[in-house]
Amino acid sequence: MSHEIRERTTDPLADQSTLTSPGRRGFLRRGGAGAMATAVAALATPEIAAAQASATAPATGADNLPPNVPEWTRSLGGPTAVPYGTPSKYETKAVRSLYPGLKEPMSAYSTTPLQELDGIITPNGLHYERHHAGVPTIDPAQHRLMIHGLTDKAMIFTMEEIRQFPSISRIYFMECSGNPSFLPPYGKTAAEVAGLVSGASWTGVPLRTVLEHVGLKRSAKWIVAEGADGAAMTRSIPIEKCLDDVLLAYSQNGERLRPEQGYPLRLFVPGFEGNMSIKWLRRLHVTDKPGHTREETAKYTDLMADGRARQFSFVMECKSLITSPSGTHKLTRQGIHEIRGIAWSGRGKITGVDVSIDGGRTWKAAVLDAPVLSKALTSFRAPFEWRGQELMLMSRAMDETGYVQPTIEQLIQARGKFSFYHNNAIQPWKVAASGEVTNGRA
Repeated sequence: MSHEIRERTTDPLADQSTLTSPGRRGFLRRGGAGAMATAVAALATPEIAAAQASATAPATGADNLPPNVPEWTRSLGGPTAVPYGTPSKYETKAVRSLYPGLKEPMSAYSTTPLQELDGIITPNGLHYERHHAGVPTIDPAQHRLMIHGLTDKAMIFTMEEIRQFPSISRIYFMECSGNPSFLPPYGKTAAEVAGLVSGASWTGVPLRTVLEHVGLKRSAKWIVAEGADGAAMTRSIPIEKCLDDVLLAYSQNGERLRPEQGYPLRLFVPGFEGNMSIKWLRRLHVTDKPGHTREETAKYTDLMADGRARQFSFVMECKSLITSPSGTHKLTRQGIHEIRGIAWSGRGKITGVDVSIDGGRTWKAAVLDAPVLSKALTSFRAPFEWRGQELMLMSRAMDETGYVQPTIEQLIQARGKFSFYHNNAIQPWKVAASGEVTNGRA
C-alpha cells in the first residue's frame, strides 16, 4: 500500500536534512526512543504526537511505521560469521517445490520459483532439480572419473587431479526438455508453468582439455556419459559437442556443486536438454556410435503425428517467459507497470523479445538487460499501462539464428498432439479487471 506524503513547511520533521544531519543522528543515539517521542510530540501535529505516545510500549506492526523509530533500530542485530548465510525469514515464497501431482520425491523434480526471482542467476539452493533415484551422498575423496574406449589410453582421475587442469567459468542456462508439458494441467505460477529452467555460473575443466590429454582415436564419434546415482543415468553426446563447449563442472556460482546438482562432479552440456548434463559423473565411454540408452529411446524422444519419433532432439530452442506479473500475482494500483521476464536459446544469444498486452494482436519490442550471453538467460522488460481493463500478456523471443518463438498452435501443427518434450511455445498470462493474474492457457 502506498501513502502520499505532503510537505508541511512548518513541520521541522519535513526537513530531510534535519533528520539525517550528524546532530540529529547523535540526538537519536543519546536520547533513545523516549526522548525522540517527547521531542516529536512537542514539535509535530496532534496526529503525530498521538502516534508517538506509545513509542516506548512493546512494538506492534503499526509502531514500526513512520514517523516512529522501528524496533530493529533500537536493538542489536544478529551475530557475525554465521557459518553459512541464509535468506531473510520473511522471504517465504522463494522456495523450491515438488511439481503439483508428484507423490514421491525419489524419481521427481522440483521447480525454481521464477516468479520470485530477479536477474539471470539462480541461487544454488533454488536451482531446479530432476532426479531419477534420489540424491546420492558421495565422498569426493572416493569418487573417480573413468575415461576409456576409443582413446589412446584409458585413465582414471581423482577429483584433485581434475581440479588441477586449467579451468574456466561460464554463465549458462539449464532446462529440462519436459519444461513444460504440452498437456494440462498447465500450472498456476511461473514456476509451475516453466520452472524447470535455471541460470548459473559454472566452473570446471573444458572436456576437450581432458580428451586431448587421454587422446582420441579417429573413429571416436560419440561419448556415452554415466552417472553414479542409483539410476546410473546414461546419455550419448556427439563428439563434436564434447570438443566444443562441454564442461566437467565442479563448482556453481562460486562454490562447490550442491549434492542435488551432481556433487562432486557433473557434466555440463550448454544449450542441450538438461538430462544430458549427467550428474555425479563417473564414466565417459568414447565410442563410434550412440549408446541408445533408455533415456534416449523409451524417454526423451518426441512422438510425431505420423507415428515416427524425433530422436536426439538435443537443443533447447528459443524461448521466453514473463515472470512478473504472472500467475497468482495481483496488480493493486492503476497506472504504469512493467513486464519483466527471461529469455534463452540453446543455439546462442537472444537478439530480441517482443511483448503484447492484447493476446498477440499487436507487439512491441522489450528492452534486453545486459549482459546478453550465448546460451544464458537474458532478462527483458517493457512498460505497460493498466487502468482496470482485462489484458492478455505474452512474450516471444528471437535468437541469433533468426528463429522466432512459436505459438502452441504452430507447434501442434508441426508435431501433432502427441509430443511431450521440447515445448517452447509462447505463454500467455491473463490480467483480470480485478488485477488478478492467471494462466492464460487454463
